[in-house]
Amino acid sequence: MKLVIGITGSTGVIYGVRALEVLRECGVETHLVITEWAKKCLAMETNYTLDDVKNLATQYSDDANLASGISSGTYKTDGMIVIPCSMKTLSSIANGYDETLVARAAGVTLKESRRLVMVPRETPLTAINLENMLKLARLGVVILPPVPGFYTKPKSIDEIVDHTVGKCLDQFSIEHNLYKRWGQ
Repeated sequence: MKLVIGITGSTGVIYGVRALEVLRECGVETHLVITEWAKKCLAMETNYTLDDVKNLATQYSDDANLASGISSGTYKTDGMIVIPCSMKTLSSIANGYDETLVARAAGVTLKESRRLVMVPRETPLTAINLENMLKLARLGVVILPPVPGFYTKPKSIDEIVDHTVGKCLDQFSIEHNLYKRWGQ
């Protein structure tokens, strides 16, 4: 399996980092793109360096590199996860404004009818945010906000993050043990 991972400039960059860690453990090939604001969030919110995160991925492309392989539908992937997804990026994707590689790769994912999962990180949401999410959902995009399942009785932020990452992996039928499933 090969997935594109977009990490954008919204608080919660740890979701993207953790997704890369788990995907690597699962043997999934990843192509990473990190926006400029995500790089700033990485420095503000975590102890990870940019090189640490790049090294978790199989491949890396700069967000300004619109000539990257993932900007073309001929570059085969099984889909894309944008985690976390800023409202700016969500709006760009919803409106076909492919100015960045994250937005272009997401647009390619849509046009090639591949699975696209977006983890929007914003609250409260405006009507514009909701309309953009609805537009994408109607196109088959999975809108997966990081809403923790408290039935698992999480004891740490790491467990809350793992729940959301696990829900993303479920969208691609990737086996994991990141959280206890309901009724188990």
